[in-house]
Amino acid sequence: MDILLVASAFNSLSQRVYAELSDRGHRVDVVLASHGDGPVRAAVRESCPDLVIAPMLTTALPEEVWREHTCLIVHPGPPGDRGPSALDWAIAEQAPEWGVTVLQAEAGMDAGPVWAAEPFRVASVGKSDLYRNEVSDAAVTAVLTAVRRHAEGAYKPRPQSDPSIAVVWRDPFRQERRRIGWEHDDTATVLRKLRGADSRPGVRDELLGRELFLHGGHPEDELRGRPGELLAQRAGAVCRATRDGAVWIPELRPRKNSGDPAPFRRPAAAVLAALDPSLRLPEVAAPLELPPRRHTYADIRYRQRGDVGLLSFSFPGGAMSTDQCRRLLAAYEHALTHPTRVLVLGGARDFFSNGIHLNVIEAAPDPAQESWDNLDAMDDLVEAVLCTTDRLVVAALAGNAAAGGAMLALAADQVWCRTGAVLNPHYRRMGLYGSEFWTYSLPRRVGPGQARRLTEQALPVSAATAARLGLADRLVPAAPGEFAAETERLAAALAAAPGLDRRIAEKAAARAADERQRPLAEYRRSELARMHALFFDPAAPYHALRAAFVRKTPSGSPRPLAAPSDPTGRTGPAGTPR
Repeated sequence: MDILLVASAFNSLSQRVYAELSDRGHRVDVVLASHGDGPVRAAVRESCPDLVIAPMLTTALPEEVWREHTCLIVHPGPPGDRGPSALDWAIAEQAPEWGVTVLQAEAGMDAGPVWAAEPFRVASVGKSDLYRNEVSDAAVTAVLTAVRRHAEGAYKPRPQSDPSIAVVWRDPFRQERRRIGWEHDDTATVLRKLRGADSRPGVRDELLGRELFLHGGHPEDELRGRPGELLAQRAGAVCRATRDGAVWIPELRPRKNSGDPAPFRRPAAAVLAALDPSLRLPEVAAPLELPPRRHTYADIRYRQRGDVGLLSFSFPGGAMSTDQCRRLLAAYEHALTHPTRVLVLGGARDFFSNGIHLNVIEAAPDPAQESWDNLDAMDDLVEAVLCTTDRLVVAALAGNAAAGGAMLALAADQVWCRTGAVLNPHYRRMGLYGSEFWTYSLPRRVGPGQARRLTEQALPVSAATAARLGLADRLVPAAPGEFAAETERLAAALAAAPGLDRRIAEKAAARAADERQRPLAEYRRSELARMHALFFDPAAPYHALRAAFVRKTPSGSPRPLAAPSDPTGRTGPAGTPR
């Protein structure tokens, strides 16, 4: 079928729906509703789609569009749920099970007949993590079911007047409901409020006499203090006391109208240091090999199970700053001191990595220099992985990977993807050439022609297509909460497999042969020369694209999904850029 996706942003769910539908042979176009009703009308008029699907929409479709075409809306709530804050309510009310509904667009918000619905268990994680994983899995299942039913032509969608559907309107979940009472809220309540707003909108609060938004929350089992008191810092996060414990808050965001030159999410300790340079919070480190009964914040952890080393990392939003890259490299070097045969890299769930940290770069006094430092640190990490020849390295992608983060994964010997992961192995939408040894790793896996297509078309790739192209070696069909345990089981089997020593020796020989043909240092020099020219050219598109993306300005999508001359911001059938 010819399918038009209408989305307020080409976010993780929109990308996954695009990739999954394309995999099944549908011709998929995309138009961004953030560009206004005009481009949406034009895209519908030009493409004459068989079906319009809105995976993530924060504004209403134009009336003439949904009256003249079948338009399916993906709503992150069970059948009958209505309102713009479905997931917020699910987390706040501690719903054990929730759902995703695909319904037909009508005049009433979320009131149309139901084409498909899929339930899911609500994990005790942040809202954005839940959205990118359990919600995404359920949404794709429901969308594919709805598309199949529409294509077959016989299915009659259920009206919400059906007695089996309980209609519930839920008001917008406003800041008044999110407010934390540090004197009376217990730690569990504080964490629930923080996790229910971890990505957006954050929890409005006051620190150092300034109004700030708190993003993300993790428990702390040892530090204590007066409720609301700042206790410590670690890895950019700050620890704050509750009435019966404490929580770690990884990121803060100043208000947009506060006068702060960087009113966007960034590491909490850096935001507070900018507000009060005299603030001296003690740095309380967490051991890399954390005891199993500890409950505290640690964005990098290492543990060993027999012949398998497991180096896990989880950074907010998947971005990796200069400091995070350097700390992860130090942890990787620590892992190499342990006598293991297989080393697994990757977090238990959600993002693998999205490459350099654009928010930290945008907030830096010299963004060009910080871009350069961040990329240099990222290259050091990737080079260390490429140069590991005494064991097999597995990149375990519980979630999405993009740009330099995707190339970090490709530096490993094996790439294992959860079936719900989406890869974006390219840099073009941010106006960059790229580094992280992509000119070595990507053609090595997929061939020069496919590498050129992936980086030039700059479109999302499903896990299934990644495996077909050679970007991934194994698909792991596990639920989000089961991926880590399944990966550990698979890694133990790999470590015990006969012939592993031979595979390691062959790997070392292949790396030596590649080095003789063209040293890694030459790949790095060539890539960095291109990147240096972009970073230190004030007129390079990268700077405007980065600022728009970070500051969420109207043009804040990394390059529209088409050539700049196309006013609709569309991508062509089957991913051919227009």
